[in-house]
Amino acid sequence: MPPTGSDPARMNRKKGDKGFESPRPYKLTHQVVCINNINFQRKSVVGFVELTIFPTVANLNRIKLNSKQCRIYRVRINDLEAAFIYNDPTLEVCHSESKQRNLNYFSNAYAAAVSAVDPDAGNGELCVKVPSELWKHVDELKILKIHINFSLDQPKGGLHFVVPSVEGSMAERGAHVFSCGYQNSTRFWFPCVDSYSELCTWKLEFTVDAAMVAVSSGDLVETVYTHDMRKKTFHYTLAVPTSAANIALAIGPFEILVDPYMHEVTHFCLPQLLPLLKHTTSYLHEVFEFYEEILTCRYPYSCFKTVFIDEAYVEVAAYASMSIFSTNLLHSAMIIDETPLTRRCLAQSLAQQFFGCFISRMSWSDEWVLKGISGYIYGLWMKKTFGVNEYRHWIKEELDKIVAYELKTGGVLLHPIFGGGKEKDNPASHLHFSIKHPHTLSWEYYTMFQCKAHLVMRLIENRISMEFMLQVFNKLLSLASTASSQKFQSHMWSQMLVSTSGFLKSISNVSGKDIQPLIKQWVDQSGVVKFYGSFAFNRKRNVLELEIKQDYTSPGTQKYVGPLKVTVQELDGSFNHTLQIEENSLKHDIPCHSKSRRNKKKKIPLMNGEEVDMDLSAMDADSPLLWIRIDPDMAVLRKVEFEQADFMWQYQLRYERDVVAQQEAISALEKFPTPASRLALTDILEQEQCFYRVRMSACFCLAKIANSMVSTWTGPPAMKSLFTRMFCCKTCPNIVKTNNFMSFQSYFLQKTMPVAMALLRDVHNLCPKEVLTFILDLIKYNDNRKNKFSDNYYRAEMIDALANSVTPAVSVNNEVRTLDNLNPDVRLILEEITRFLNMEKLLPSYRHTITVSCLRAIRVLQKNGHVPSDPALFKSYAEYGHFVDIRIAALEAVVDYTKVDRSYEELQWLLNMIQNDPVPYVRHKILNMLTKNPPFTKSMESPLCNEALVDQLWKLMNSGAAHDWRLRCGAVDLYVTLFGLSRPSCLPLPELGLVLNLKEKKAVLNPTIIPEAIAGNQEAAVNPSSHAQLVGFQNPFSSSQDEEEIDMDTVHDSQAFISHHLNMLERPSTPGLSKYRPANSRSALIPQHSAGCDGTPTTKPQWNMELPRKGAGKEQPPLEMSLLAAAAAPLSAFSKEPASSKHSDHHHHHHHEHKKKKKKHKHKHKHKHRRDGREKGREPPACPGPAGGRSARSPSLSD
Repeated sequence: MPPTGSDPARMNRKKGDKGFESPRPYKLTHQVVCINNINFQRKSVVGFVELTIFPTVANLNRIKLNSKQCRIYRVRINDLEAAFIYNDPTLEVCHSESKQRNLNYFSNAYAAAVSAVDPDAGNGELCVKVPSELWKHVDELKILKIHINFSLDQPKGGLHFVVPSVEGSMAERGAHVFSCGYQNSTRFWFPCVDSYSELCTWKLEFTVDAAMVAVSSGDLVETVYTHDMRKKTFHYTLAVPTSAANIALAIGPFEILVDPYMHEVTHFCLPQLLPLLKHTTSYLHEVFEFYEEILTCRYPYSCFKTVFIDEAYVEVAAYASMSIFSTNLLHSAMIIDETPLTRRCLAQSLAQQFFGCFISRMSWSDEWVLKGISGYIYGLWMKKTFGVNEYRHWIKEELDKIVAYELKTGGVLLHPIFGGGKEKDNPASHLHFSIKHPHTLSWEYYTMFQCKAHLVMRLIENRISMEFMLQVFNKLLSLASTASSQKFQSHMWSQMLVSTSGFLKSISNVSGKDIQPLIKQWVDQSGVVKFYGSFAFNRKRNVLELEIKQDYTSPGTQKYVGPLKVTVQELDGSFNHTLQIEENSLKHDIPCHSKSRRNKKKKIPLMNGEEVDMDLSAMDADSPLLWIRIDPDMAVLRKVEFEQADFMWQYQLRYERDVVAQQEAISALEKFPTPASRLALTDILEQEQCFYRVRMSACFCLAKIANSMVSTWTGPPAMKSLFTRMFCCKTCPNIVKTNNFMSFQSYFLQKTMPVAMALLRDVHNLCPKEVLTFILDLIKYNDNRKNKFSDNYYRAEMIDALANSVTPAVSVNNEVRTLDNLNPDVRLILEEITRFLNMEKLLPSYRHTITVSCLRAIRVLQKNGHVPSDPALFKSYAEYGHFVDIRIAALEAVVDYTKVDRSYEELQWLLNMIQNDPVPYVRHKILNMLTKNPPFTKSMESPLCNEALVDQLWKLMNSGAAHDWRLRCGAVDLYVTLFGLSRPSCLPLPELGLVLNLKEKKAVLNPTIIPEAIAGNQEAAVNPSSHAQLVGFQNPFSSSQDEEEIDMDTVHDSQAFISHHLNMLERPSTPGLSKYRPANSRSALIPQHSAGCDGTPTTKPQWNMELPRKGAGKEQPPLEMSLLAAAAAPLSAFSKEPASSKHSDHHHHHHHEHKKKKKKHKHKHKHKHRRDGREKGREPPACPGPAGGRSARSPSLSD
């Protein structure tokens, strides 16, 4: 909605400190998206968008917008035809001719390509030229309306079509489509300014078949049927200013449920799932109430919609006023295990409605604030819903995850700040990807980033108190909601953007505390802390001498200086001490309270005020210490390795009331296999009031201890008598009672104990016969008839138990294992598995949990040599059409088979699936599993490692995964795992064998394989951080120094031109100079279509589809042809653009001039291009990728 009069002039001015400086020379105020045709058969979308913008600088004559894989038909500004150039350098990162195969080089090129179209740097794939008639209009800073017609055909990302191949109409088949993607991916399905910092109001219209429902962001204003009643149009408006990245769409034959508790909330699911939807969402209103209460603020939108869809990209995706969930989260009232998981997903998505959708961010480096706040308030919800134990357990889990990840990879940086200078100190030099941009991050890094963000918010809360923390959130929200209601004051909307500095300022205003040291430690630098602790008790002085060492030299660690809490449990009670960790202090003396007086029988007070009787016979006579804990509140992101005596761990396990302490004690006791440890663990298992997760861990610890004590163990196998006592019939101890899962605690224990027992081994390292018989009996006598809950998870765990009992086969005189001479125990196991698999076909269990367990068990039997190793079964279960959990389990087995049997065929099959599987999540998971369990690594010799494989993976990450960021980064992760950062060792040495070893840089580059380093200056290819020096886009292929002056207004199109031709543009945005513009635009390479050269851009009829292709074929010299043909996408429909992208008032001689220059620079490699050009000319374009809009020199490899 247009701001009034002269407002736009002020828009770029700083408002106090908080002001937001837009990287764009205009302000978007309103956008219309109209999709008037969706074809499920062809998987295509046709529509238009209209953006209302206010110029914020005079002489704005080009407007950059984001658009990927859309075909742009025509652009009009205020009803005048406008010329435009479309170029997406991320389609092909390095050129197909390049023999470059080194990852350092790729990462720089990729980061540069992403920055080249990054809206936060004022860039975009689509550059529209403002018609000269409007220049005066723009100089007066008057409104512009940009109208763009576009279509989308078989999208590879951004929009996902699910079209089941069954009988019936599309609605009957349950066909649906939804938007998806990672971070800002809206540009994949309509042209927009795809930045979290560009907010505007929206009008969204979708015309669909009458049997379909369109769900989108905002309020549904009306639905209008067409005259023939065969189609209807859904009209949505979103009055809250929102970024394009938070706009979503889902269209399908959804069943609709209005929430009975909150009528402004609506739920949508696929046909026939309504009963499940009712049950699953019945809880949601409580989550609303909780957040509104702690934030003392109403939910920011006027409505909320949840949509459950199939083949989800991620389980939960939050967008403005709606969230898209995986349909696999739906469950009935009979399901136990899924319920808390689904509720957590709902709560997570709602937290992101407040922070992430409603409040957006200024730039990528502020992302941690949003992810941190939404994760933190979600944690508060967990604490209230599931209790403090579950919450603390979750915090410990998350802390362990981030610590392990940082120690493995070298650190996660929450607030990356990039200076404009040469940046020798690249903040993430230990990583194989750039962290400058969300789209270059490894997926695992991004999930860990989110995990660290909420943990750091919790550290801030520890420092300033929860009360102040919630006040800060409330302040952010109330400022934002005031700003959002200013309809015509769009310069106010920047109050809805959070920045790191604004957030910290608001913390210091509200709490008056300085948290700068904390921020410096955890936000502005990466790494975690590693403590090693040990102690001695000095009896003379009655002091505890504590020694705490740090390791801050290993990768991923940092030095901690500051307070550290230590809790000491003595006979007289529990005492907290705060130690100051200084630079070099290792020893800390802590005075003790109680002289050890064990003779008086007296109860011992615990942390929570409880007093208990303890058997003190185990403890050291001289010391009053029962146990010691370092940093019990997890107030530091740390890993602690503390040494104390076994009896201290046992006391800690039994009597400490904090679940985290109990978990720590359990993992420590694995190293002390003694009868006393056995007793402590058994007692915990029997304690009803002990937290169920602690008891579950105790099962596995007990199994490990029993295996270490195997020669001295007395009595029945561990846990067996306990299980019999708790869950079996009194009269007949080998028959289990009929299932009754009313007590969830004992349900979880009942299904975990057998799994742990199956890990027991006798002296011969076999699973004891009675344990196996016991598990088989549990399966045999399992009776669920009287139970109100499903036992599918329980039965699945019984199969896991069978699998755990399998030990490696002993082959007698090298006989080959066949199904006839199976070991009798294994035969029993195999029969059970087969029976279960057959039952599943008739009566499938919820989420097919049993099939999943069976597949895993079969793989275990194969690996242990009991049944012939064969991937055929798994490959059939991995085919598209099976339930996703089954497919993932089957694929995991194939990945494992590939590794163990070094099978090239299976590896090819997997890679083929990564390229062609219809489900994005499955493609991502295969890459992920291959990375975690690789067939070989860079350090080992393997027959699988060959040139073809390198080329295949390179092609995948270079251009094959261009429309799915997550997939591309996954391919990079796999590449680095298999081949490392430098040139893969299995490649032959390049022709000239002259290898430059550039100081300290691992990459050994060979000049013959860097055709891109045109300027002869290879810095860009070598120095991982050189991409930081440019204002926005750094041409990764030539790094001559004049690049630093590049003005961001120019079109970054064919990268090779940039550095050489832009130095002549002093003020690129002045109309007078625009004649030089095409120097680096795509049209420079296509001089022959002079259609639009002589004045105004051509009118529509002249955009003949065949024109460019003919032109390219006939008149261009081979060099240019190869560049054009490299676009490997049909140049049809879109190809009017070269013709119209001539800007008025310039003549051909410019083009020819540039062509000569170009040739000069490329003379070394011309022959290569020529050869390629001819081959390419012959081949039909390979992938029907996005419109021929790939620019001539825009990287886009897919031959």
